This record gives sequence, structure tokens and C-alpha cells, in this order.
Amino acid sequence: SKDPAKENSYGAGGPGYKIKAEFNDHPHERGVISMAREPDPDSAGSQFFICLGPVHRLDHQYTTFGKLIKGDDVLGKIGDTPVTQNSAGEMSKPTKRVVIESVKIVPADSVK
Repeated sequence: SKDPAKENSYGAGGPGYKIKAEFNDHPHERGVISMAREPDPDSAGSQFFICLGPVHRLDHQYTTFGKLIKGDDVLGKIGDTPVTQNSAGEMSKPTKRVVIESVKIVPADSVK
């Protein structure tokens, strides 16, 4: 939602469906894009996260599906955004809205 009145719910909720886990051998390292989920491994939906560095405890636990190939400076700026506690008690809720304005998806075999 772009509605500022709903700011407290930014990043909460889901799409109303769940995606079955597709764990793979791609490690969670800087720039890797992975599906967020609830404790149930088959509960991913519309939320994702981008790793700011290696997080190997997530390997084979969360579905990775992409990797940043350009824009590491932008990833750094996203990572520098101050955070506060979310509804689950994690220090992960940005104190200001973060917007990714464009994304280009390319086949893995086209990346050298």
C-alpha cells in the first residue's frame, strides 16, 4: 500500500496464497534474493529479502531465486536504512519507506 495512514502495516500480511518451498544449493550471500516465509517451510508468498552479506544459517531453509548483478551501491543504501522493531520483535522494520523503482530480470545463463 502507498497509503501513509497504513504505515504501521507496511511489510505485513501476504497475498492470500502460499508457495511450496523450493530449497536449493545456492548460498545466502551478499546480493542473493530469497523468499521470506513463516515458520512453515511452505508458507512463502509475496515477501522477499536481499542478503547484505553471507547468512549461511538460511541455506537450505529458505528458497533463493535470484541474485543482484548490478547496483551494489543501491543495496548498500538499502542496508544503511535505520530499522526498528517489527511486530515479531525483530529489528528489521525500516523507519522510512524503501522503494525499489525498477528491476530487470535476466536469464542466469546470460550473466557472465
